[in-house]
Amino acid sequence: MVPPRGPGASRRGRSPISGSVLGLVPFAAYILLFLALPTLLALGTGLVDGDGAFTWTNIAALGDPVVLNTFGNSLWLSALTAVVGAIVGAVFCYALIGAKPTGVLRAVVDAASGVLAQFGGVMLAFAFVATIGIQGMVTLWLRDTFGTDIFADGVWLYDTPGLILPYLYFQVPLMIITFLPALEGLKPQWAEANAMLGGSRFGYWRRIGAPVLLPSFFGCLLLLFANAFSSFATAAALTSQGSQIVPLQIRAALTSETVLGRENLAGALALGMIVVMVVVMALYSLLMRRAARWQR
Repeated sequence: MVPPRGPGASRRGRSPISGSVLGLVPFAAYILLFLALPTLLALGTGLVDGDGAFTWTNIAALGDPVVLNTFGNSLWLSALTAVVGAIVGAVFCYALIGAKPTGVLRAVVDAASGVLAQFGGVMLAFAFVATIGIQGMVTLWLRDTFGTDIFADGVWLYDTPGLILPYLYFQVPLMIITFLPALEGLKPQWAEANAMLGGSRFGYWRRIGAPVLLPSFFGCLLLLFANAFSSFATAAALTSQGSQIVPLQIRAALTSETVLGRENLAGALALGMIVVMVVVMALYSLLMRRAARWQR
């Protein structure tokens, strides 16, 4: 006769792998395929030449003035659009605080921000060409109605400055999505306590609101910087000449017919981008860890 199994025996017979661990498998696969593997490929290709022999030539090429200028363009473009996008997005978030969380306005803004934050590439480039291009609708209207030629000093839309407006188009919605929860995390009791103690509205924001929100704000700012720094499709579709930013220079190293034998330079450029992104995301993680203390 087989003795009955108790609850303890049932638990001992289960697999040591819990459901929570299994749930991390898709995320781990994503990290491996889209982060770890590209990093290893960039490191591997950046340290070898066309024949597969080890070389420091590609890494040393990062000190070339042309490459440094390209990184400089990417850095200032990303920083500018991140700062402007963060400020404008924060103002929108502040205006939305008074709206009902379940109201129509909030639903429309949330839906629009989610869509526009992902809107880019050829579609976004075409929208700007059709709107403010050389023969764009707004360009012709300003010229025929007011005699204003926005390209009087040159066609800036297809150069690095022309990427500022398209980048802001998706930076502002991304700021709204990421910063609005932080604003909603401000507890009404804090404002009530400040008012009961005789504090002013300015004093509340200076002593309570701003210190609580600053880590979240700067974290979102870094996220916007990383988003702009790694963007490729919009710039590739809008900028037809030259390689003014790093993603376009990587494309040129891989596809150019005039720079043969330097394909592995793309790996060194990608490695440089990875270093910048690691620093940015490490700072973002630290800021979000600090901000999470007030959102519990």
